[in-house]
Amino acid sequence: MRALITNDDGIDSPGLVTLAEAAVACGLDVIVAAPGTQSSGTSASVASVSETGRVVSERRALPGLDAEAYAVAAHPALISLIACRGGFGGKPDVVLSGVNLGANVGRAILHSGTVGAALTGHLNDVSSMAVSLDVGLDGPEPLWDKSGEVVRAVLPMLLDMPTATVLSLNVPNIVDVQGIRWARLARFGSVQSRVDEVDENEIELVTVYSEESLVPGTDTALLAAGYATLTPLTAIAEDVTLERPSPAWPV
Repeated sequence: MRALITNDDGIDSPGLVTLAEAAVACGLDVIVAAPGTQSSGTSASVASVSETGRVVSERRALPGLDAEAYAVAAHPALISLIACRGGFGGKPDVVLSGVNLGANVGRAILHSGTVGAALTGHLNDVSSMAVSLDVGLDGPEPLWDKSGEVVRAVLPMLLDMPTATVLSLNVPNIVDVQGIRWARLARFGSVQSRVDEVDENEIELVTVYSEESLVPGTDTALLAAGYATLTPLTAIAEDVTLERPSPAWPV
């Protein structure tokens, strides 16, 4: 089976190699294609960095990894889309995105480039997983090996699930992970943006920790308790629960 490995932290992130190594350990043939520069917060954007509209890529060698790797001038969702359309030598069987430096939890995952790449795989009928390591704003050094260990436990399960399954996996940045639990999305996320200053021409946004109470069973609560969390996701779909009155037309 063939796996695309991508991320939103860029081609030089150690988490990218960690995820590729975990996929290889699970018996997958991997190809790595990741943004040439930091692309966090790009969601499912399919924008190319190039002004010409053509997507430029550069062959790279990643430390300790014997696999094709490319630095791509594009956001991660576009890389995922290109791969799913055969642009990197054949459609992958699975898209793996990460390992992200920082958790992707709650409904704020809407903004995540890591998750956006996985959801783009889902839209193209490819099973996908976004993987994130819960490294805080001022936390200790990332335990990349621990995230790889959890991926190796989860990935065989994903490969046995129905085609186009998409999972979000968050791993606590601790040595003694308590286990792996299925989790609901929290209302928002572990960090939020706050407008600190507005003047005539500029708005200053800062990132702060959420002050909301942790709700039992959610990804934020379980992650804080030392568990790795798994959340199944779906891409955009119509709201079948909404009451639909008839618009007054013509007016």
